[in-house]
Amino acid sequence: MEQKDILIDIKNLRKVYKLGHEKVVALDDINLSIRRGEICCILGTSGSGKSTLLNMMAGLEKPSRGQILIGGKDIVKFGEQRLALFRQKNVGFVFQSYNLMGSSTALENVAMPLMFRGMDKDQRERIAHQVLREVGLGNRAGHRPTQMSGGQQQRVGIARAFVSRPKIVFADEPTGNLDSKTTIEVMELMVNKSRENNQTLILVTHDNEIAEYADRIVTLVDGRIISDVNNVSKARTRQEIEQEALAAAKAETAAAPGGQDGILPEDRAEEGRTTDE
Repeated sequence: MEQKDILIDIKNLRKVYKLGHEKVVALDDINLSIRRGEICCILGTSGSGKSTLLNMMAGLEKPSRGQILIGGKDIVKFGEQRLALFRQKNVGFVFQSYNLMGSSTALENVAMPLMFRGMDKDQRERIAHQVLREVGLGNRAGHRPTQMSGGQQQRVGIARAFVSRPKIVFADEPTGNLDSKTTIEVMELMVNKSRENNQTLILVTHDNEIAEYADRIVTLVDGRIISDVNNVSKARTRQEIEQEALAAAKAETAAAPGGQDGILPEDRAEEGRTTDE
């Protein structure tokens, strides 16, 4: 891996929590480099350290020791104000529980990161509308979270994470509350958005099926990396999804009474009799 391609470079990372008189090692000497535009999955069971590692990379927690270089800058050395600015400019989040503002519309939720960047209302709402259309929710812009399904709420969450084109999007168990069909839709949506914008997507999950959407799977056990393998993502491209939907629609039309010309069998027979006469 060439140095110029590396966006996140983690060196000798260790995190120890003190619980009374005991010490719990959450991360133990983690070394990991992640490329710009890479879709990387951190895979592990509960207690493996995967969420702690995500929090470290996002600047939400400080390690006990080690470096986290993002774009060549060690964020471990940043103060709280600089970290907040770093996240605002470089990071998007997709949460398992959606974390939408309940009193705000889909449009207002998606536009929020742009507001924090100082963008005027007309411009941020125009951009937010566009991203909502891209995730298939252009007609839900005025709906509040309680008026949407779980899948729709997560699509709003994805739109919010990607709206400001951050360099990195962190997704922590993003499909944990979704059914299997919606899970596929959400995962392919995130993968395609990342690819189209050359953004680094870091998935954190316990689910091997979700891991298969990544380009690379890093497995943690007891705070240590035990496996780091490349993977061929099973996510379909946006074009493949559209082509399959079109083929399915054509097949459904052909299977309907009357086939593609819309003429029912009894009408066709009547038509034939008229011609014979």
